[in-house]
Amino acid sequence: MADTNRWRIAIWGMAGGLLALPMVAMQFTREVQWTALDFTTFGTMLLVACGSYELATRKSGSVAYRAAAALAIATAFCMVWINLAVGIIGDERNPANLVFAGVLVAGIVGAVVARFQAGAMVRAMVATAVVQALVGGIALFAGSMEGAVLSGLFVGAWLVSAWLFARAAKAG
Repeated sequence: MADTNRWRIAIWGMAGGLLALPMVAMQFTREVQWTALDFTTFGTMLLVACGSYELATRKSGSVAYRAAAALAIATAFCMVWINLAVGIIGDERNPANLVFAGVLVAGIVGAVVARFQAGAMVRAMVATAVVQALVGGIALFAGSMEGAVLSGLFVGAWLVSAWLFARAAKAG
């Protein structure tokens, strides 16, 4: 129990530190100029990510399950953050970046349909990886080699998450 509380404190503390980082950076450089909307958006993203992890840790005490959930959540978080900050296909204003929402929908719907059960989460993460690969193809077709490569990295992360969920399912 005490170990769980330490992890909770560490995770929420890191989230608070990440949210404070741009404010600190703004005191030292003009390169970082966040608005209230930027802080609100990032804070909401952190709240959703940390809250999702909280729910996942209640679903299973398995280290593999928790690692799988953490990786899936971190992957989704990074994909959204990068897309909002600079864009994955072109810049952040390129409407082609909206296709990445399909990856999030696949992951969320897959997890809900799987009822967050480890064995079924394997299929949900593989399906999410397939959607991510299709989006990577769209990025390549749109002329964004960087978007295709980044999608490939995300595909790898979704598949590692699937593997970890499989280990959790095997462990019972």
